Amino acid sequence: MVVLFTPTSTSKLCLGAGTDVQTQVGPLVNSSQLERVKHYLEVARSEGAKLLIGGEAPTEEKFEHGYFFLPTILDAVTPTMRIAREEIFGPVLALIEINSFAEAIAILNDTDYGLSSSIYTRDVNRAFVAMRDIEAGITYINGPTIGAEVHLPFGGVKQTGNGHREAGSAALDVFTDWKTIYVDFSGRLQRAQIDNR
Repeated sequence: MVVLFTPTSTSKLCLGAGTDVQTQVGPLVNSSQLERVKHYLEVARSEGAKLLIGGEAPTEEKFEHGYFFLPTILDAVTPTMRIAREEIFGPVLALIEINSFAEAIAILNDTDYGLSSSIYTRDVNRAFVAMRDIEAGITYINGPTIGAEVHLPFGGVKQTGNGHREAGSAALDVFTDWKTIYVDFSGRLQRAQIDNR
């Protein structure tokens, strides 16, 4: 298995304000979300996950006016752990060891959520199987799950989101109520789909 993020490379990520072009990991949205991420780390440890790096808020003075959390990698995660089954919305990566591509797809799909997914592969057949079989609103092939393509529909499946697709032309359907109107200006009674010529 190839792991794209290692403790060494993760420690080099630039944590900072979202307005700084050098920033690679920005802050969380608010204090309650920061507490939520901290709580998930406690739960993960209690369930047996091994912390490889991160796992806490930075203590440097420059981070005191924001809701920052260090990029975190957890190892020895199993598919039944909450950290693997629930949406965290924080800079946390959970490593799950698998034995086959089919097992990876099955584990991925065995959650109640499905917003964005990503697979890195040089095998075009696996890429197309992933596109077909992954249960997510978005699937990236050889790219990160950023969801920033505003011209494309954005949204998840299962318990992720509200069932709609925002962004792109699909947003017109989400934010529009369709109404069909027929106007007869002939001055005589029309029989539906018979007389309207």
